[in-house]
Amino acid sequence: MDFLDYAFMQRALLAAVLVGVTAPAIGIYLVQRRQALMGDGIGHVAMTGVGLGFLLSASPVWMATLTSVLGAVLMELIRWYGRTRGDIALAMLFYGGMAGGVMFINLAPGGSNANLTSYLFGSLSTVSESDVTAICLLAAFVVLVTLGLRRQLFAVSQDEEFARVTGLPVRVLNLLTAVTAAVTVTVAMRVVGLLLVSALMVVPVAAAQQLSRSFAATFAIAVAIGVSVTIGGTVTSYYQDVPPGATIVLLTIAAFLLLTALAAPLSRRRARAAAAARPAGDPAECAVPAAREPDGKVGV
Repeated sequence: MDFLDYAFMQRALLAAVLVGVTAPAIGIYLVQRRQALMGDGIGHVAMTGVGLGFLLSASPVWMATLTSVLGAVLMELIRWYGRTRGDIALAMLFYGGMAGGVMFINLAPGGSNANLTSYLFGSLSTVSESDVTAICLLAAFVVLVTLGLRRQLFAVSQDEEFARVTGLPVRVLNLLTAVTAAVTVTVAMRVVGLLLVSALMVVPVAAAQQLSRSFAATFAIAVAIGVSVTIGGTVTSYYQDVPPGATIVLLTIAAFLLLTALAAPLSRRRARAAAAARPAGDPAECAVPAAREPDGKVGV
């Protein structure tokens, strides 16, 4: 535990825990909405904010937050109104975000592409006290939204038309989900990197779904996986001198593969238990089949 003697590791571990909580917390709604790659697109847009931060001598974290939120809002507007050319508009937005980041950072005094590396792939030693403060504030917003509005967000993620009929403000909630995802990207960029943050949003949720089909259990398991892999990846990167972002993502994929392997016998055991609990007098063809959610969605 000697790594706790260093201030930069204390900051990195705190940031890692916050990332491990927030990324799966919003990721579960993105997976339900079939927008698993939304975080990746927002990460591309956030690069422009990082570049602007260097160019204007402002905080790259806050500038990335601003641009990624604007990008997320624009993505939602394109999704609503760009029915025919929406995919082309989104592609231009994503690639324009990357190009803008590279251009602005090279225009900044003393700036170069090397300055982007820690934001693209994460870096332990560059997490400053101001970064930690920003990450804490942004993470608090994400947790407040994902837990405080979980019923409304779940309803919209499951079926927008039904949610609209029940009186929920569907467009406002969709916009809030996009903004929360944008904030999560900037929370995670100092630890896991802009190019890899989407994996931390999606893979822990996919891993948790191997063990549970209820929303609450999936949420809790996904967050537990997220916190475990971010702490494990941060500590491993300190001792082995490897990139933290790549290490965290590889550990996340390993957790998914492990839980997938464990889920198969668990599923068979549940099937045998259900068969044993079935009354002996009922023929097999009269048995009520187990309820299955469409497209693998989790239920409440």
